[in-house]
Amino acid sequence: MPTLTRLTDSARGAVALARTGVLRPERPDRLWDMARSVRHWGVTLAAAYSLAGARYGDRIAIADERGSESFAELDHRTEAIARGLIETGVHADDTVAVLCRNHRYILETAGALAKLGAHAVYLNTGFSGPQLRAVMHKERAILLVHDEEFVDVAHDAGVEPRVLAWTDDDGDRPRPDGTRSLNELAARHAAGPAPTRPVHEGRTVILTSGTTGAPKGAIPARAVDPRAGVALLERIPYRARETMVIAAPCFHSWGMTNAMLGLLFGNTMVLERHFDAERTLAAIASSHAQVLTAVPVMARRIVDLPAEVRTQYDTSSLRVVALSGSALDGDLAPRFMDAFGDLLYNLYGSTEVGAVAVATPADLRVAPATAGYPPRGTEIRLLDADDHVVAPGEIGRIFVRGPLLFKGYTDGNVKIIVDGFMHTGDTGHIDAAGRLFVDGRDDDMIVSGGENVFPREVEDVISAHPAVVEAAVVGVSDPEFGQRLKAFVVVSPGTAIDADAVRDHVRDNLARFKVPRDVEFVDALPRNATGKVVRRALGNEAAEA
Repeated sequence: MPTLTRLTDSARGAVALARTGVLRPERPDRLWDMARSVRHWGVTLAAAYSLAGARYGDRIAIADERGSESFAELDHRTEAIARGLIETGVHADDTVAVLCRNHRYILETAGALAKLGAHAVYLNTGFSGPQLRAVMHKERAILLVHDEEFVDVAHDAGVEPRVLAWTDDDGDRPRPDGTRSLNELAARHAAGPAPTRPVHEGRTVILTSGTTGAPKGAIPARAVDPRAGVALLERIPYRARETMVIAAPCFHSWGMTNAMLGLLFGNTMVLERHFDAERTLAAIASSHAQVLTAVPVMARRIVDLPAEVRTQYDTSSLRVVALSGSALDGDLAPRFMDAFGDLLYNLYGSTEVGAVAVATPADLRVAPATAGYPPRGTEIRLLDADDHVVAPGEIGRIFVRGPLLFKGYTDGNVKIIVDGFMHTGDTGHIDAAGRLFVDGRDDDMIVSGGENVFPREVEDVISAHPAVVEAAVVGVSDPEFGQRLKAFVVVSPGTAIDADAVRDHVRDNLARFKVPRDVEFVDALPRNATGKVVRRALGNEAAEA
């Protein structure tokens, strides 16, 4: 049976890849170069760079604010940087921390470390000095590769040695403080043999978002796993040799996964260091991009632009807008598709469990808040507090079994596992059509007067009010009820609404115990770089109420 399963998976994978256009006849010289790449690197992330260079050659791999770089150039530079990193003291099994925004250097660093067999830990660009120092110590990183804009953060953390990635100048000459740059390393080590294939494949460590606690390093099952791509391809219609604007941060699993798919597909990846809604539309129009990869808050920023701004840019080339990283607000999907067409796909998953469910445009038209259906090969169970399966339609803790469960955290801890199913940390329910809905984090549940309230439902109702942009709901200590609800509300510019109107709106749509006692109006909700609301920041504010 295991052999049959593997054969079936291989056949499914071949069909999915053929549909994208990845599998097609190649020139004999390219086939030879591709075979040589696999023979040297094996089936690893390093091979993905080498294969892309051999197969796609002069096709543009990356377009960023510094210009363009071909697949062949990307492959050659990763080898040169790998040779340069050896000079700085990095070897196989060492760990290097990477603090970079979206640009060519984060992908060059990923390839160089893979070719050395070194471990890469991708850091959140919102880190403070103390956070940076703590994570580097915890992950035992011997080097930090970072953008020049984070020099002060690195100094605050007391981190040495360091190598600069993006710099304000070309960065190809020695700097007065002795700090080296990736461009300098690449220029000095441009010629030389390919690094020796490492005995063990380097790990790719993605940090959890840390919205409810300190971020933890999560180790995917493999740095390159074809099953991850197949799971996506069966639900999201990616195609080879297209152009994709990757707005989702590449230090996060969603952005990095799409970048690795870009390598596989020979897609031109358009990257910008800082997200701006209008600039993203301009990038789509100028590059005639077929795919936009983003997180939900970015899609909201785009659709919130005035119609006269949005219609200045021709986005008719878009076929797919793929979102992940946080839940969709109730009205985001229909608003976005009304403006740009039925091309929105939303993936629910995490670094720990992989892709759990994908909602297609058809799913989102029928049920705008749904996470969709699981990809083939992935199973979902909803369990109660005693680990029993809940009845259909009831809320339970979401557990997943599939091919992409992670190996564990770098500190040795793992997620809760019941009968081979891993807990996502979320709660949800499944409707009569089998669609999954994520109701919130398991630890976000508010118990008020003996009633269980999940903030997501209340937030969606408040956000649906025409005067509201978005809202977040947290629990506040209450001597009578244990906890009471507090809502933080962002109001649309030029509109007015008071706390009583917010409460009346919730009361008209939900049970009375779900009406927030406290309502505070704020200019913006605190979010991390992947767009998730940082609830502990709201909790601190609520504690003072």
